[in-house]
Amino acid sequence: MNGKDKKLFTPGPLGTAPSVKEAMLRDLGSRDIEFINLVKRIRSKVLDVAGVCPSEYTCIPIQGSGTYAVESVFQTAVSKQGGKALILANGAYGKRMAKICEVIGIPHHIEVFSEDSKVRVETVEGILKGDKSFTLVGIVHCETSSGVFNPVEDVGQVVKKYIPDVSYFVDAMSSFGAVPLDFKEGGVDYMVSSANKCLEGVPGFSYVIAKLDKLLKCKGNSRSLSLDAYDQYINLEQSSQFRFTPPTHTMLAFNQALKVFEEAGGLAGRAKRYKDNRSILREGMRKLGFKEFLDSSHEGYIITSYRFPNDPNFDFKEFYSRLNEKDQVIYPGKVLNADCFRIGNIGYLFPEDMQHLLKCIEEVCRNMNIHLPIQN
Repeated sequence: MNGKDKKLFTPGPLGTAPSVKEAMLRDLGSRDIEFINLVKRIRSKVLDVAGVCPSEYTCIPIQGSGTYAVESVFQTAVSKQGGKALILANGAYGKRMAKICEVIGIPHHIEVFSEDSKVRVETVEGILKGDKSFTLVGIVHCETSSGVFNPVEDVGQVVKKYIPDVSYFVDAMSSFGAVPLDFKEGGVDYMVSSANKCLEGVPGFSYVIAKLDKLLKCKGNSRSLSLDAYDQYINLEQSSQFRFTPPTHTMLAFNQALKVFEEAGGLAGRAKRYKDNRSILREGMRKLGFKEFLDSSHEGYIITSYRFPNDPNFDFKEFYSRLNEKDQVIYPGKVLNADCFRIGNIGYLFPEDMQHLLKCIEEVCRNMNIHLPIQN
């Protein structure tokens, strides 16, 4: 078995710094005072990254993947009596919100936008003019099925204009820590992300940033025991401990990841590295003839969807496997209306990694007898 790290050009889990991995090489009890202080520090530092005041917002770690945090918001923020959600979806992760509502029995309306464009503010305004019964509006910041950035602040302003008391929920899973998000300007009440995304920790927990004046009204809303973010918050405040077994090693890693994040210039530093990675990828892939799924006006700098080449020798499974043999891991596509694959440029990746990936892609294409530059 080859123990060498592979380069992960994916939306997550992602590559991590050596010091983040090393942080997990010790055991720590979940009731130990050192771990309790670690949890306090993580909760505080996440609020610092968000740029919000701890007297107005709180950070609630949730055991499990990012989807656990997403569901915890719906479980907690939508009342059993009269609750109704509006989901704004332009990809798989927005649609997942609607699936959550369907499974747990939350009345909802999903407005589906094209996968190759942003959520349209004017469409949202039209919906809210006609129906002010929604108690929660949910949207994805970076829809990683395509890579599009949604205008979450602009949408939030419209949402609060028509329903001032509504809870506005932003899924910032693949953007938090690398893409600015103005909570005040956007009227954001709930935001979720995960340890193993742009803050470059390892999988094992996610977190909710919740506005306190909204959260404190949510007692008894949850249809779930383990995904009750209100109850999780109350327990953390009272004892600084999780209700159920926490992922101690993952949190040790995340604590170190936050230190690496700060040392590298915080959000601005992380955004610059990801943008530099994205620029190298874009230029190199265009030289090879690959076409992006999104128009450049809709693209972000987290992950890029590329259309399959119109070449009879191109087979994605073989393309993927050959790159994987070179320790370069890309991702299948997730859009419904086009054959695509995805390349991420987040995680512990640097310009030289992007350049090496491009070299490997060119070698694989030539070995597969794919004509370069690709003619689409």
